[in-house]
Amino acid sequence: MQRAGLHWGIMLANFPKLKAIVAAAAATAALSLSGSGAAQQLTAEVLLQDLAQSEKSEAAAIDRELQALWARSGSPAMDLLLRRGRDAMERGDLQEAVEHLTALTDHAPEFARGWYERARVYFEIGLYGPSIADLERSLALNPQDYNAIYALGVVFEQFRQPERAYEAYQRAKAIHPHHEEVSSALERLKPSIEGREL
Repeated sequence: MQRAGLHWGIMLANFPKLKAIVAAAAATAALSLSGSGAAQQLTAEVLLQDLAQSEKSEAAAIDRELQALWARSGSPAMDLLLRRGRDAMERGDLQEAVEHLTALTDHAPEFARGWYERARVYFEIGLYGPSIADLERSLALNPQDYNAIYALGVVFEQFRQPERAYEAYQRAKAIHPHHEEVSSALERLKPSIEGREL
């Protein structure tokens, strides 16, 4: 993640309005929810509320539920493409992973997880511009994805923007208070940020 984050940070310089773009797209995506998508959104909202108020012992189970929910597209065919893309990635067949995940994003452009997973593959093969674009799309569709927000924090940190990284980590922690990587990142940055205006 650190290696990918470094390149992501370098490319981020070419996307200075990322925050505004993501916020505008998220608002548009929220307005376009309907049918089963709205029901899934309602369930995610309940789980996110539970996660924010959870004890550490409960957080892992709630996180698993959210990850499972966010991994369901609503279409068995699209879920199969996601699974095939992930399997190919685990095997190290990154070209096959890109093919499956590109088919997924082409056929289910409103499915945030497809964009997020393809962003991960693009990182691995060094296509950092497309990776940033996919992450931006993923966050536009699911702005509560604390793992994607954490990834942005890593980008800002590697790009030597510790204040922005700290803000991203704080945002992720507000959603998932027991996220171990987020907590570690906040502890690591706290001494250099303490006393500064965020």
